[in-house]
Amino acid sequence: RIEGGGMMATSQSYHDYVLDQFRLAEGISTRKMMGEYVLYVQGRVMGGLYDDRLMVKPTAAARALLPDAPEEPPYPGAKPLLVAPPDDPELLAALAERMTPELEVPRKKKVRR
Repeated sequence: RIEGGGMMATSQSYHDYVLDQFRLAEGISTRKMMGEYVLYVQGRVMGGLYDDRLMVKPTAAARALLPDAPEEPPYPGAKPLLVAPPDDPELLAALAERMTPELEVPRKKKVRR
C-alpha cells in the first residue's frame, strides 16, 4: 500500500507466484483488470489479486478453510473478501475444489447482431 491510503497494482511477479501456488488445483485462471487480477476457478469468479494480496469470496467453504482470515474490501467501496495465505498449495487446491460448487456459474453473453 502507498502512504496516504492510495493503492498499488498487483505485481506480475506476485501474480506468477500465486498462480504457481495453485498448481495442485484444476481450472485456475486470471484476467487482468485495472492493474489487478480477477481469479477464476472453472470459469467462475473465486476472488482476485489486489495490492499483492490473494483474496477470495467469503463462501461457507472459504470461511471453513480460512477460519482466521481477515475480511477486508479489496478496494474502497467493494464488498469484503477473505485474505488468503498465498503460500500453501494444498490449502489453495482445497479452496478451489470446495468453493467451486458455491460460486455462480457465469451467464453466457448474448451475441448482438
